[in-house]
Amino acid sequence: MIALTSNPPIYIPTQDDLPYDDNENMETSRHKHQMDLLLETIYPWLEKRQNGYAGGNMFVYFSLSQVKNQDYKGPDFFCVLDVDQKERKSWVVWEEGKAPDLVIELLSDSTASHDKNEKKIIYQNKMRVPEYFWYDPFNSDDWAGFSLLNGVYQPLKLDDDNRYISKQLQLALVRWQGVYRGIDATWLRWQTLEGELLPTDKEVSDMEKQKAEVEKQRADNALLEIARLKELLKNSGIEIEN
Repeated sequence: MIALTSNPPIYIPTQDDLPYDDNENMETSRHKHQMDLLLETIYPWLEKRQNGYAGGNMFVYFSLSQVKNQDYKGPDFFCVLDVDQKERKSWVVWEEGKAPDLVIELLSDSTASHDKNEKKIIYQNKMRVPEYFWYDPFNSDDWAGFSLLNGVYQPLKLDDDNRYISKQLQLALVRWQGVYRGIDATWLRWQTLEGELLPTDKEVSDMEKQKAEVEKQRADNALLEIARLKELLKNSGIEIEN
């Protein structure tokens, strides 16, 4: 607890005092994998920036009345820039000094109405989150983005490449058809403004293996060329020492 100077003192809870587990699971494995995909690919990007934090399915506390009423659960994905990179049990706005810069909710039949209405109002009016997106992992057409303008969310438009641009992160959100963790689906992914996907760990590993194979092939070809030249010189009566 943090004690504020007053008589009697007022105690403000910290993340160590607040609940951080509601014992509820994600709707489906695809929802879980979609959240993991967004997190897995954003972490290296944040590490290169050397500041920033991303969390998923994690409580965000923005007011003491919210704590008292226990009326809010965390977003599926959120990102905060210009903060320390350290472990958190939950995101406590009064402790961190700021709310998330971007929030993404993953829709399902049971949560879509709440995400599109009540939660959107909370992000707009209570937390003042600059950018809000929602996406349905089972219906890629149900996808929308909003930017806070004069205190009200305004719908974002897809760019010429069918992407939503996050001005906060200077990244794009794109629908990508492919296989992730054994599931062939349309996934929501991060992309640079230049059009390069932020890679998964597997994609990084595959690229490194491919690069190693190319380098090995180049080395093998070089050895074969050296052997061929040595044979030509030998046939010409010129001996080359190893």
